[in-house]
Amino acid sequence: MTTTAPDVNKQSAPKPVKAGRGGGVIGNTGLYLATGIAALLFLVPFYLLIRNSLSTDSEITGENWKFFPTDIQWGNITEPFDDTTVDFAQSMWNSLVVGVLHTVGILLICSLAGYGLARIPYRHANKVFYAVLFTLMVPAAVTFVPSFVLVSSLGWVDSYRGLIIPGLFSGFTCFLFRQYFLGFPKELEEAARVDGLGYWGAYWRVVVPNSLNFFAAIATITFINGWNAFLWPLVIGQDPSAWTVQVALSSYMTNQTVNYHLIFMATAISILPLLFVFLFLQRWLVQGIAQTGIKG
Repeated sequence: MTTTAPDVNKQSAPKPVKAGRGGGVIGNTGLYLATGIAALLFLVPFYLLIRNSLSTDSEITGENWKFFPTDIQWGNITEPFDDTTVDFAQSMWNSLVVGVLHTVGILLICSLAGYGLARIPYRHANKVFYAVLFTLMVPAAVTFVPSFVLVSSLGWVDSYRGLIIPGLFSGFTCFLFRQYFLGFPKELEEAARVDGLGYWGAYWRVVVPNSLNFFAAIATITFINGWNAFLWPLVIGQDPSAWTVQVALSSYMTNQTVNYHLIFMATAISILPLLFVFLFLQRWLVQGIAQTGIKG
């Protein structure tokens, strides 16, 4: 009866000795503690917003601070919509229209510009790119008055066109798209051209479907910026019917009176669309931000 020698190659390698966990536990505990403190500090403004929006003015400005109001004023929720001096619902709708159309326009125009600068061979492509970068160095205050004069001469005051069209191009967003498309796999576009697609077909049918994470990140940031815009809508929306939500919020604070609980409640309501957008796009937002690294 013969016996076979054990196969040395099949023997399991010795397991590495694990280092002590003392330092790791202390490091992780410190990390969790710092993260928890940062999260609490981040949530403090939201706590104050909810607390003051459900309080009376006397509880907000009183000396005896309470963690939560004694008598919760649920009626404050409908007060911004019942106010006859400001059409809060209309201002929310205006901000929604401006934010959505502004985001769609920015994504379309800047992505096409960035794709053209990254992929289409053109003798003056670098000069055009440097011109786009130069716009980032021009302060917004320099172009504010000429933009208003142009919009006013076109009769776009108190209209969606005046609120949206002047901001449909962003040099920084165009720069981000160009840098992203420089790192996009060329093999996918070459395969599309073999199938007979041109630059537009490759962009629309290949590049965009494979770049949704990046588009979602840019869309989220752009929508938040459009929703929070104040100075330009304040100048263009001279009629109350054309006010955006940020302009409507500023009207609650005058030289004579300050309705604190109304301001806090209207502010809390105004950030709800931003929370919905973030919760809806957060799946793609984190991955998109990870892809915004500058390449090329």
